[in-house]
Amino acid sequence: MSVPPAPLAALPAQLRPAAGLLPGLALTGAVAGAAALLHLLPGLGDVSPMILAIVLGIAVRNLVGTPNWARAGFAFAVRRVLRFAIVLLGLQLTTAQVAAVGAGGLAIIAASLAATFLVTLWLGRLLKVERDLAVLIGAGTSICGASAVIAANTAVNASDEDVAYAVASVTVFGSLAMVLFPLVPGLLGLTPHAYGLWTGAAIHEIAQVVAAAFQGGPAAGEFGTVAKLTRVMMLAPLVLALAAGARRRGERRQAPLPWFVAGFAALVALNSTVAIPAEVKAPLVAATPFLLSVALAAMGLETDVRRLAAKGLGPLWLGLFAALFIAGFSLVLVMATM
Repeated sequence: MSVPPAPLAALPAQLRPAAGLLPGLALTGAVAGAAALLHLLPGLGDVSPMILAIVLGIAVRNLVGTPNWARAGFAFAVRRVLRFAIVLLGLQLTTAQVAAVGAGGLAIIAASLAATFLVTLWLGRLLKVERDLAVLIGAGTSICGASAVIAANTAVNASDEDVAYAVASVTVFGSLAMVLFPLVPGLLGLTPHAYGLWTGAAIHEIAQVVAAAFQGGPAAGEFGTVAKLTRVMMLAPLVLALAAGARRRGERRQAPLPWFVAGFAALVALNSTVAIPAEVKAPLVAATPFLLSVALAAMGLETDVRRLAAKGLGPLWLGLFAALFIAGFSLVLVMATM
């Protein structure tokens, strides 16, 4: 049993649980802040602060070490801070954006998401990748990269090493897609609308979609961004489906808290029907990626690279095959319908 730092030991017993979170939260906040500063440096602007946060957290954990008394704060960041941040993602989405994509575009996005997730699980079994890790890679590839990985983990409750590996996998292949996708429209004669839809349906992270889609011009960039945000809206149903699947299999895992999914949907509905004042909305939207970075920093601070390396290259191959599948499958649908 770890001994609390001296200042905490001096507090009344009733206040110690809450105060005991502060050291770990301060450390995760410092790592997330450092990641945000690194993101401003030349050459790192295209790297998500969330990715930098987990990399820095892993570096601190394995080069310096982390004290036991900070782990309560880490756990709070991974559970409560993470879910609150994903609820806030609802402020970036509206039902009007879904309508702008159209029935055909929505069908392409939904079909690509579902097919990619199921094929990833199937390939995971063939490659002998642990099911939890395959689920996380499938979620990250099919929906929205690191955010989807950590959201899906609220249902599967995988290890921090699994989360770190899945985040690394979807980041590597999402970054490659961001570079390679702009080479395709000229070869295949894709219209800006078709190219934008393809990027939004297939590339992992929102920032990666924006970077790749705008290479096809303003029309492609704007439509790609809307298509991607529509894809993000499917995060909550996937998490609910994963939780329901765990319950059907009789697995004793903690399902996502009701406010996690309900809050996300409520903010989407609110953002769709009410003109939220900019002075209220802007700070919350700006805080969302930082809060997600805090959660990923906490996961990094709990990740042992020796356990990460022990998983081998199978999950990395799985991430590659999943990325190739969603790119190819969605491109075929786009070219067949547009």
